[in-house]
Amino acid sequence: MTDPPPPSPAPDYAWLYARTRSGRARGPAGARALLDTLGAPDAAFRSVRVIGTNGKGSTCAMLEAGLIAGGVRAGRFTSPHLHDYEERVRVQGVNLDPARTAAFIAWAQAHAPDAAFFDLTLALACVAFAEGGVDLAVMEAGVGGVSDATQALRNVAAVAITNVDLDHVGALGDTVEAIARDKAGAALPGVPLLTTATGPALDVIRDVALKAGATLFTPHTHPEVFAVPRPPVLAGPHQLQNAALAVATLRTLGCAAGVDAALNATHPGRLERFTVEGRTVLVDGGHNPHATRALAAAVARADVLLFGNLARKDTAGALAPLLALAPVRVYTAPGGAATPPAELAAHFGGEAVDDPAAALARALVLTPPGGTLLVAGSLYLAGTVRAELSRRSSEP
Repeated sequence: MTDPPPPSPAPDYAWLYARTRSGRARGPAGARALLDTLGAPDAAFRSVRVIGTNGKGSTCAMLEAGLIAGGVRAGRFTSPHLHDYEERVRVQGVNLDPARTAAFIAWAQAHAPDAAFFDLTLALACVAFAEGGVDLAVMEAGVGGVSDATQALRNVAAVAITNVDLDHVGALGDTVEAIARDKAGAALPGVPLLTTATGPALDVIRDVALKAGATLFTPHTHPEVFAVPRPPVLAGPHQLQNAALAVATLRTLGCAAGVDAALNATHPGRLERFTVEGRTVLVDGGHNPHATRALAAAVARADVLLFGNLARKDTAGALAPLLALAPVRVYTAPGGAATPPAELAAHFGGEAVDDPAAALARALVLTPPGGTLLVAGSLYLAGTVRAELSRRSSEP
């Protein structure tokens, strides 16, 4: 009898997470250099770039489901993850094997020690997709369009822009028009550019698409392409817009057979509903004013709000639409770089509990039986709360 193989080494996540940009300029150059060092794996498959202020993750989830159902071998690259790093890279709906992550990190430590985290993760995704025989990969942008690392990708089959609003203003510009111009900069000659953006942002996108020679698809120019036969499973009126973009992209790519599966797609942490001790808990990762306005339009009221936001975000703007929803509030810290909960409690009224697990416990105590607790402000908070809710549901 042979001995079992030794266990695979655990990925050195600490090293990977420490690969910050550290003031280095953003853009696709670093990612392109890294991909070329790896033999340009992104040339082995086609890509759909998904760009926008909000709704990218949900749109990617619907696209992934639709492509797979349509018989396409699909990859998906998204960020951030809620629980496990490998959620960021999926082939045929399955998260990457941590052993593959470990092997890539070992390679990077030897051959690309100065590369940035996002560039490394993008490169890992491209390698995994090439190795996994992916035909078409759904690639979520990190920040922006032309200035994002995903701009380095070759063989782009379509570009989808969800919406444009004020976020990442330090990197993209302090007006909707400036941000739209950066995002629309992903347009490529002869490549379909689809968007559900409206207003001044759409005006900019239209102008950039014309100059780039991209074919522009909008609900106004191609209503039949964006038509949604029924509401998506994902909750909230805002998901109708994401669904319209996803189904339009599928149809443009010749994958209309996947529309129904796309509308059935789920995505954790997006107005996700749990039942805990007779209370309804709604968990949403909305973290900027545009996202929380959409959340407020989707939730009539709640008894308690559990909120935490990163300090680099517009915390006051993100919180404002939610204050009228719940008379009782608990503020917490989704990470070390969070807006101090005590400051939020003092300014907006409520309690401060720094630890998210303890904050959830306190918020549940404050929620009456049969009542509703709304959790929002950060995808990092959504991930922590989901893990805690799962632990509670598994207890005897």
